[in-house]
Amino acid sequence: MQALVHSAPSASHARLDLLRVARRVCASLLRTGLLLIAGLMGIQAASAQTPSNTAPLRFGILPLGGAFESRNDWEPLLGDMSRAIGRPVSMLSVTSYEALEQAIQRDQVDMAFLSGKMALDAVTLRRMNVVAQVTRHDGLPGYRALLLTRKTGDYTNLKSLLAEPEKWRIARGESRSVSGFIVPQLQLFLPNHIVMETRFRTEVVGTHQVTALAVANGEADVATNNTADFERFKLQFPAEADKLQVIWESELIPHAQIVMRREYDDAFRRKVQGFFVDYAKGKGPRGDSERAVLKSLHDLAGFVPADNTSLMPAAKLAYQLARQSAMTSQWVNEAARQARLQRIESTYAEQMATLRGDAPR
Repeated sequence: MQALVHSAPSASHARLDLLRVARRVCASLLRTGLLLIAGLMGIQAASAQTPSNTAPLRFGILPLGGAFESRNDWEPLLGDMSRAIGRPVSMLSVTSYEALEQAIQRDQVDMAFLSGKMALDAVTLRRMNVVAQVTRHDGLPGYRALLLTRKTGDYTNLKSLLAEPEKWRIARGESRSVSGFIVPQLQLFLPNHIVMETRFRTEVVGTHQVTALAVANGEADVATNNTADFERFKLQFPAEADKLQVIWESELIPHAQIVMRREYDDAFRRKVQGFFVDYAKGKGPRGDSERAVLKSLHDLAGFVPADNTSLMPAAKLAYQLARQSAMTSQWVNEAARQARLQRIESTYAEQMATLRGDAPR
């Protein structure tokens, strides 16, 4: 009986020991599983940040005309690019600046043709770098923003526009458009105490083609545009263009850039940059064919190598517009205005540091 009394605690201790061992094994398996999951997540994250060597290079295009038209214009060049770099290139042609910006934010774009503020944001906020910049046949380092009106009628001159903007209907570009919004606002309207978004009777917001057609067809009285796109408009819509005149033009605006994600290695970046820089520079049938592609593509002359410092003029424009808007806006008190001005100065300093390569990436 005594032996039996002693054997019961031994069995109980044995069961407790087995439970402890089981708990330790489960805990160990759980830790191992968590580490494995974390490792897999790390691999997936690294894969997302390091582009595949075989995946299509996704190229985003500014909507300078219609989305379908832009796709047709860029398709031959991107086909040549695909053959030159030895990998497929897919195209994202959108209907608005906002749609392209959202695609860049969602990492759905590897390279893009951008101008001004959008290129600046891509470099300073979205981990992209400039690799090339557009050139044109006129040899000028940029283009000009324009205001267009009809040649005849009640709304035809700049003096009348600036005196009574509330009587005019405006067709303008999106707020991210350099020549369609930023430069006219900065260089003409704000200095004359006119805020484009609020002072006009009605507004149409769209591409340069849309704004010019709006005035030509009597749906608006004045349109923002630019020298390059208006020349193209004259070729595509000669009858409508004949109804229009230029009543104002801006200072020179730097040409658009090609930007590319920083995750690509230097060798591949140089290969892509080399394609653009060499494009349409050759002699013979191939060079002639490539020059024809560029002519249909907004009548470009070609591309030159460029880096992020080419965006310094765009940063200055954005800074000047933000500062001028802050100075002319209504504020609850002067302290609020000064706080806004300080944020503008800080943002500009950070942008310039990034463009110079001084800021950490």
